[in-house]
Amino acid sequence: MYYDEFETALGKVVTIIGKNGLKMVHIHSAQNKDKFTLPTGCVRNAEKLSEAKKQILEYLDGNRNNFDLPLCLEGTNFQLKVWSELRKIPYGQTASYGEIAKRVGVAGASRAVGTACGRNPLAIVIPCHRVVASGGKIGGFASGLDVKRKLLQVEEVEI
Repeated sequence: MYYDEFETALGKVVTIIGKNGLKMVHIHSAQNKDKFTLPTGCVRNAEKLSEAKKQILEYLDGNRNNFDLPLCLEGTNFQLKVWSELRKIPYGQTASYGEIAKRVGVAGASRAVGTACGRNPLAIVIPCHRVVASGGKIGGFASGLDVKRKLLQVEEVEI
């Protein structure tokens, strides 16, 4: 596996790629910086992650609405369903945790959807920041609410 890290308007972003695709996009924040460690044997290689960096920076600059990167997701069947559904939320729009639960066939499982969002390994690329609490409240975010607000601002979403 290979990693790169780079500075953004959100702070430091760490990307990790395996042989089958992008495995992780981690946004360092005051809330989660102490919870992150690189996987054992991960080697820095900016070239292997240059396309991921380019697309993330384009997104943060408001010049990209979706991502075209090979992904390598690992999770439970439920998490994979939720993450797949999150990728269907259009740029500039939001969906509630409850709506996502219904879409994956488990109405009433909004807390489980929130947990799956919190374990999303590909922040920004899989847009869990587009998931909000019922009534339009911002909800939670693994990298902190300030980061979530900034990501929604990039997409010009009013919260």
